[in-house]
Amino acid sequence: MIATVAAGVVVTSFLSGIFGMAGGMILMGLLLALMPLPAAMVLHAVTQVTSNGWRAWLWRTHIDWRIVGIFSVGSLLAALVFAAVAVIPAKGVALIILGLTPFLALALPEHARLNVAKPVHAIVGGAVCMSLQLLAGVSGPILDVFFVQSGLDRRGIVSTKAAVQTLSHALKLVYFGTALAVIGGDDLSPMILTIAVALAVVGTQVSRKVLDKMSDEQFRRWSRAIIVALSVVYLGQGAYWLIQG
Repeated sequence: MIATVAAGVVVTSFLSGIFGMAGGMILMGLLLALMPLPAAMVLHAVTQVTSNGWRAWLWRTHIDWRIVGIFSVGSLLAALVFAAVAVIPAKGVALIILGLTPFLALALPEHARLNVAKPVHAIVGGAVCMSLQLLAGVSGPILDVFFVQSGLDRRGIVSTKAAVQTLSHALKLVYFGTALAVIGGDDLSPMILTIAVALAVVGTQVSRKVLDKMSDEQFRRWSRAIIVALSVVYLGQGAYWLIQG
């Protein structure tokens, strides 16, 4: 398990460093296949806080802090609501949501797509993305749609998304970390957590050179293709888990 998680963290951190998403989806699917949902959510949150936090630091000069601040308000409100009702989704349900999210994002008509550059939209977007984080573990595809009309270039998008996702994954870590402490379980060892943190930094650091060489058009085209392919896989996985009970 340690070898599989280690390889997965490096590859997915590298992908996330380039596209600002995709990597998180892949890692979430991998972890759900290896361990129970609460443990998978905790380990995913640890790696994503590290990966996104390091990515935000690398591109800190491109972050739009106004968007980050307003978006965080919606994230905190949604986290408080979930904490009040204490929802823990089934693994199959989480995978189905994971697979459907990108298609829902792509299906939204242009006039219905939120724009994080607008304060009210940013608050709603923060709440939506935080809810998806706590239900499926990731919110990258929907978050990407919210940034399409923001006017930011690829560096601005990647850096600002990294900043807001660092907070959302930290809230997810607290939420599922508390759940894991309550229900117990020995699926996560200190060694796995330490390796995950270290390799998340390595994968993110290496990705910077690739993003520098990529054009904005290549960035958008590859992001969409990867996400759609992953969605199909996760819908199949989710259906399998639900059928198996």
